[in-house]
Amino acid sequence: MTNTNEQLIIPLGPVMCDIEGLTLSDAERNRLQHPSVGAVILFSRNYRDAQQVADLIRDIKSLRSPALLVAVDQEGGRVQRFKNGFTTLPPAADFGELWRQDKHTAPMRAFESAYTMASELLAVGVDFSFAPVFDVNSEQNEVIGDRCFHPDPVAATELLGAYIDGMHAAGMVAIAKHFPGHGGVAGDSHQCLPTDERSLEQLKQRDLLPYQRLVDEIQGVMTAHVLFAECADEIPTYSSFWLQNVLRGELQFDGVIFSDDLSMQGAIEANDGGEGNIVASAQRAIYAGCDMVLVCNQPQLVDELLAGLEFKPNQSLSARLNALSAAR
Repeated sequence: MTNTNEQLIIPLGPVMCDIEGLTLSDAERNRLQHPSVGAVILFSRNYRDAQQVADLIRDIKSLRSPALLVAVDQEGGRVQRFKNGFTTLPPAADFGELWRQDKHTAPMRAFESAYTMASELLAVGVDFSFAPVFDVNSEQNEVIGDRCFHPDPVAATELLGAYIDGMHAAGMVAIAKHFPGHGGVAGDSHQCLPTDERSLEQLKQRDLLPYQRLVDEIQGVMTAHVLFAECADEIPTYSSFWLQNVLRGELQFDGVIFSDDLSMQGAIEANDGGEGNIVASAQRAIYAGCDMVLVCNQPQLVDELLAGLEFKPNQSLSARLNALSAAR
């Protein structure tokens, strides 16, 4: 697709990808104009200061109409991509610790942190952060660790509700992750395929409780690359049981479903024995119910996916995705 100064009218597609540096290359401009692309996720390597990232985002959004969505992981603690010039945000577990001391103050602090996070991102043009983390952590899980608000699901739900209220007050949508929960396994799905042996009933009493109580407050959900062997034969990312029966059906969620990064080892191992075919992986995720699939840090895989994905641009998906835009 040739580069042009004229803004292209293209519906938003189901692929979220990333870029290499502080500005767009010509190759990236062409890639982002592909009809299957609908969003860009930014990382620390894409950030120098607020003015630079605002210019970058403006450039990204000028490529087509409706504008591509722009997202980032800005949870706080060890997961904060933009730092210089941005408020240093506490990890979610700090609010859980405060909850143990003062159940009245903790939700207010969670609200304030979320409001700050969302306001600062919106000011530079980011549409949403992949936050908050709904995972209810267990003792054996160090991967989620202090990204979890509280190991008790009721306390976690109270703090999550306050945090979401802060995001909404600033004008940002909330994206819950990682459905149905990454807190019960020791393995890191970036590096392996973790298996959780608990039953669906056990998950409903713990990991799914925040979703049950806050489903009407969240606008997006990101899937977990975890195999819940007692519930389904496929990870939630590839599972119509989890995405259609449980999330859409039982929980009545009507927002956007994102896959976690399909280049993570958990997704690769779950895709036909680890063959790593990115097109097959994305197609499975979309067929299962994902509205948008992420492929990060491997531009060659993005190009392979865009060349092979069976997708016809449509206004229905585009409108669903565009509902997450800060300009909605």
